[in-house]
Amino acid sequence: MKEQRRARAIAMTPAEVDAFLAEERTCRVATVGRGGPHATPLWFVWHDGALWLTSLSRSQRFTDLQNDPRIAIVVDAGEDYDELRGVELRGRAEVVGEVPRTGEPVPELDGPEQAFADRYTGGTIARDGRHAWLRVVPEKITSWDFRKIGS
Repeated sequence: MKEQRRARAIAMTPAEVDAFLAEERTCRVATVGRGGPHATPLWFVWHDGALWLTSLSRSQRFTDLQNDPRIAIVVDAGEDYDELRGVELRGRAEVVGEVPRTGEPVPELDGPEQAFADRYTGGTIARDGRHAWLRVVPEKITSWDFRKIGS
């Protein structure tokens, strides 16, 4: 993975990145298609060093990623300037499991599906036959925590 070169003084440590991604609930996903960039909010889980997304398999985002798997994801928080913090992850999205997801046994998905269910659906895994799982193992992580300014 590429090391962050800029703003290292306010960068989060790997442990802080893990804690932040475990705490926040919504990310913004950017893909590139024929019509240019496409950005959408999604729920996610950070599990075993990868960011896991579930996407409608008939969405523009999914189509974009089938043609070009490059992806950028931002998770951020804070209201006032001195509270702003966030993480940008860049990498390639990889489909894991069947498309759409209906419940075929896929051991790689056991952890992410349960973590997603625990976080968003009260522990019940929902497979609606319309979504598919995407795994993004970051090639680069950039982070910032403005609370560190002046420390």
